[in-house]
Amino acid sequence: MRDENSATDPPREALQPDVAALRAGTPGCRQVIRFHNAGCGMPDLPMTDAMVGPLGLEARIGGYEAPAARVAEDPELHTEIAVLIDTTPDNDLVGACQSVGQFVIDVEEIGCDLRTATRREFPRGSGFRYVSDRVLRAGHEPPLTGMHGARRTEPGGYEPVGAAGRFEEREFPYATVLGSAAATRYARRVGIQAVEQRTPARAARLRGRLERIPGVSVLDRDPRLAALVTFGVAGRQPQPFKAAMDTRGINSALERGEFARFDFGDESAEGCLRSSPHYDTEEQVDHVADAVADLAGRGRR
Repeated sequence: MRDENSATDPPREALQPDVAALRAGTPGCRQVIRFHNAGCGMPDLPMTDAMVGPLGLEARIGGYEAPAARVAEDPELHTEIAVLIDTTPDNDLVGACQSVGQFVIDVEEIGCDLRTATRREFPRGSGFRYVSDRVLRAGHEPPLTGMHGARRTEPGGYEPVGAAGRFEEREFPYATVLGSAAATRYARRVGIQAVEQRTPARAARLRGRLERIPGVSVLDRDPRLAALVTFGVAGRQPQPFKAAMDTRGINSALERGEFARFDFGDESAEGCLRSSPHYDTEEQVDHVADAVADLAGRGRR
């Protein structure tokens, strides 16, 4: 499997994140080898602090008062996300749950009026929606409008708020929102170009190692490969193979057949394993490949 399309080619000087410092600020790196980052990345200390602090404040002064106090201290949240995705619109709806934070996203270049992204990485369970001024001027509204998205103008009428807040619910977890702000700033500080180059390169290294293991089939076949590596092991069911990886302190994921029917095709397909190295070292990539080779070899004995 060739990986020449696995990464973009921004200037090399922009692609040198301080991996040791990033790992030092991510406590989970000392516990496991995390190759399940596409499911949920390891929380770093800035994001954890941003979320734990507001919960403690709620316990002290109340559930409405604490969010108001903390959001007032963090007025740039929406601006941070707007910069992250470069918000100049055109006329389309794009879902980007696996792209934002991993690739440089320019809304002007791809052309869209609405963009959604779930933060399945960190903090999990949060997300955001970008809405263009054009959509707002056209008067588009969500199917159901709540107290946060509109104002009563008369007993039988209402007026949606002028900004993208018309698409927001009134109730949402403020601690998670603040964690999202911290995660966004963290990503921008590291540099999205650096992330876009480094993580696919780690995945390409893993693919190259796996392809040389007898009985292991690398299943990735997009023209541009990212930081997800899917593979199967001949004669081995994916679930017990993942469990064996877990016992070695290696996190991975199951890609079940019903989750990827277009890719697997055969209705009886059991699925495969998925690894997603992000801030892992080359030595850890090689260690994971060695573990797969050892486990695959045990199955052939």
